[in-house]
Amino acid sequence: MTDILGEKGMDLLLREAHTAQAWIDQPVEEKTLRALYDLVRWGPTSANCSPARYVFITSDAAKARLKPSLADINLDKVMAAPVTILVGYDMEFYEYLPKLFPLAPDAKDWFTGSQQLIHDTAFRNGTLQGGYLILAARALGLDCAPMSGFDNALADAEFFPEGRIKSNFLCCIGHADASAYLPRTPRLEFSEACQLI
Repeated sequence: MTDILGEKGMDLLLREAHTAQAWIDQPVEEKTLRALYDLVRWGPTSANCSPARYVFITSDAAKARLKPSLADINLDKVMAAPVTILVGYDMEFYEYLPKLFPLAPDAKDWFTGSQQLIHDTAFRNGTLQGGYLILAARALGLDCAPMSGFDNALADAEFFPEGRIKSNFLCCIGHADASAYLPRTPRLEFSEACQLI
């Protein structure tokens, strides 16, 4: 097994990463958010479809717009976060395929008339890109708090009123207050989660 990232790199991305519960008072600059997206966009998706769309919620006014959709359990964490990213997926992602996947000039036509295929492709690949977002944020030295505790319909009405983009999940990012970390919880063993056949 080749250790490309090294033990520290793997600890940073996964083994020692905690979900942030509270934040220190340190902003996340716009240039960092742009660098974050510049990393995320290179992650692979099927036919390079890249359906994820991101709203970086940074201002008090934008947080106030998000607040009504938040579950009570997440309210304080989100409102205190330097940035909350609303991760969505574009149900018309295929319109970009002529640009994103020129290897197949007819790629856009693959989705004609199939709402189920459109949804499945957008949701699956958008979720995958959301996972890249978390890893990229950690690689840039940021802490993350991904969550699904919010009312998607309310968030969509507020941030995506045209209906083309649907919300998937939220991910707060910033610099965590490590003293608020919860104890590390167990994970399934290989024998519980995997099969070799």
